[in-house]
Amino acid sequence: MRLSRNMAPATVAVALLLTLPHEASPHARVAAPKAEQPDLFGAACYSRVTGSRVTAYCHNPYPDVDHVRLHIECARWWDVDSDGAPVEVGPAQTVRLDGRCWKEVRSVWVSHQKR
Repeated sequence: MRLSRNMAPATVAVALLLTLPHEASPHARVAAPKAEQPDLFGAACYSRVTGSRVTAYCHNPYPDVDHVRLHIECARWWDVDSDGAPVEVGPAQTVRLDGRCWKEVRSVWVSHQKR
């Protein structure tokens, strides 16, 4: 008889846990809100400067078209900086962009535009 008196509180606790709704149980997992997918866009570009010449390659692994432009800043104050015309890079396509300064190149970058 003593065994049943000692087991009574544990039996009641188990019975209560089994009758609680799933959301109220202490170990219930609450579904986290879905994180929004990042916008998968933009060609991966790398550039190479050789003397006064610049070459950039851009590859677009995404389904949306990217329009890339090569920008070159020249080191000399009298040397003309250049901004290339937009070039369309379709899905799974690679393009080559070229440009140059008369003397040294200070910086190079590629801009992206989604249309």
